[in-house]
Amino acid sequence: MPITNPIREAFEIALGTEFVITSPDEIARASTATFATAQRVPAILRPGSRGDLQACLAVARRFSIAVYPVSSGKNWGYGSRVPVADNCIVIDLSRMNRILDFSEEMGWVTIEPGVTQQQLFEFLSGRKSRLWLDATGSAPDSSIVGNTMERGFGHTPYGDHAGNVCALEIVLPDGEVIETGMARFKGSQSAEVYRWGLGPGLDALFTQSNLGIVTRMTVWLMPAPEYFQAFFFRCDDVGGLPGIIDALRPLRMNGTLRSAIHVANDYKVIAGIRQYPWQEAGNRTPLLPQTMQLLRARMKFGAWNGSGGLYGTRTQVAEARRLLRQALKGRITKIQFLDDRILNFAERFSHAFAVLSRWDISRALELVRPVFGLMKGIPTDRPLASVYWRKKTVPPAQMDPDRDRCGLIWCAPVAPAQGQHSHRLAEIACRILLKHAFEPMLSITLITDRALICVISLTYDREIPGEDDRARACYEELQAELEQAGYPPYRLGIQSMQLAGGSGAYARLLDTIRNSVDPGGILAPGRYKASAASEAGPG
Repeated sequence: MPITNPIREAFEIALGTEFVITSPDEIARASTATFATAQRVPAILRPGSRGDLQACLAVARRFSIAVYPVSSGKNWGYGSRVPVADNCIVIDLSRMNRILDFSEEMGWVTIEPGVTQQQLFEFLSGRKSRLWLDATGSAPDSSIVGNTMERGFGHTPYGDHAGNVCALEIVLPDGEVIETGMARFKGSQSAEVYRWGLGPGLDALFTQSNLGIVTRMTVWLMPAPEYFQAFFFRCDDVGGLPGIIDALRPLRMNGTLRSAIHVANDYKVIAGIRQYPWQEAGNRTPLLPQTMQLLRARMKFGAWNGSGGLYGTRTQVAEARRLLRQALKGRITKIQFLDDRILNFAERFSHAFAVLSRWDISRALELVRPVFGLMKGIPTDRPLASVYWRKKTVPPAQMDPDRDRCGLIWCAPVAPAQGQHSHRLAEIACRILLKHAFEPMLSITLITDRALICVISLTYDREIPGEDDRARACYEELQAELEQAGYPPYRLGIQSMQLAGGSGAYARLLDTIRNSVDPGGILAPGRYKASAASEAGPG
């Protein structure tokens, strides 16, 4: 539904004509995700400052128009830039991309929502900083604030993004500005170093919510360790996952392993190396387990494949390495440790390295190098290529899954970090995805000392008629069975926000808070709230 002239003129007065976008091509892009959507976007606003944003919200309140903020719009697999409800104007915050403050000594940086992973990496590199950011496997030009507000995670000991930020500046729907933690005290010397502040902590209220728009955030950065070494292992036993998880959990709990540990199945690994093997699969889908078994034997990766980082002094890393070998003994087929020196040698002399290590790394380097970099806070777009898994064209140099009609839906249940639960998650995901003729790509991350998140990638080609509907039916059956088994998701896509609602005192309290800060319901209606489909927003 196009916006009326008075509304457009009001926004143009607030922002300037060039930052009120209504061109059909731009609107089409903002209305496209990696799965089927029907929401209409009337316009896109691009504020360049907090004052611009407040002016946008003032116009929205005046005309009772719903708005939907995005940082960079790279929320692929969960909805991209598309709003939850129909007829929401998208507020694109990517112009607000300043790095506002930085402390090398104390290890923090204060940024706006448009600051990307690559931008911060280049900022730190340009200063020869000894601090690392924590990067995700999304695109280098993804927003740090946007991922944090979704409680995303990465690869280093600072991988819990929402747990390593403080001093949020937030614009509320009524235009008021609040600061969280110690930042609300004028002249505070501890705003950037102490999360909780005084009294009730509000930061978490603004993650996965529609209560306000974060315009500034302080992010804690990781001091580069004296020594870093990555490890990669494979397990050829299809039934070996529970033993691996039960071996790794004690090392996470006692601090031997300080970072997120990722364990991926064979389908996930092959999608990171190449596109769908149409010839080997007889030009049919899905790729069946028996064919997958032949491929992993030929390509020398396991049924389960793990990676993680060891950080500390050389002595600490050596001890962690010993304990890790000991814990995984008899549970895995092969483990390899890599540092910069070894990896550079392997790249230059792959045959000699294969003889010395009994690991033919030449096939794996395309996957190993980007993952190794992510463990050191180096952004990469290499993992994004896996979204093109079933496409019959090569991923372009500038990948854009929305534009290229890649199909991707992520389902991400949380469970205790115990072998029995990892086995149950894998069994449910593999059974249901193969039933619907999709490959079960699983990545299981020990995200904390006690919890794991299983990211299930439902990947397909949107160009094929009917695939969107089949993918949606698969996702809904998968999500329903996971919830029934006691594994709710840690994060939701726009198509399933109703799962966040529930009932009882918890839901009533959230509704009370929402109604208090946004009585007109203009900010991101339906986001992380029950009955999203019926909540079309004002106007």
